[in-house]
Amino acid sequence: MPRILVVDDDPMVGATIEVLLRRQGFDVTMADGGETGLAALEAQAFDVMLVDIFMPHMRGFESIRIFHERAPAIPLIAMSGYAFASSASPSPDFLRMALELGAARCLRKPFTPDALLTTIRECLGEVAQPKDKKEAP
Repeated sequence: MPRILVVDDDPMVGATIEVLLRRQGFDVTMADGGETGLAALEAQAFDVMLVDIFMPHMRGFESIRIFHERAPAIPLIAMSGYAFASSASPSPDFLRMALELGAARCLRKPFTPDALLTTIRECLGEVAQPKDKKEAP
């Protein structure tokens, strides 16, 4: 049973993700912030991490960078629902920036259950494949 670490400070988002993943047979560990997530990461082994980009106490991309540095072999899925209030100002692509910091995939909140499950399964499939098969010419 694949083990998933979910790090999100929004209790409703976390509970929704947890219920969905448990119903699909995943072993889920919830963390309500970066510090709790890092403690879980040090205490247990995980197959995939879902990490919110913007959380209190670990602002911006600090959490993505730290989680990736601590466990570079575990695929990290960055999540963000951040949007600017004004459509006139150009918004930076936070999810693209998360990929540059080591995230394997990104999900923009709100996402569908199918999008979440597909993204997790893609990450689990990549871990199972030898490296040379991923690098096609």
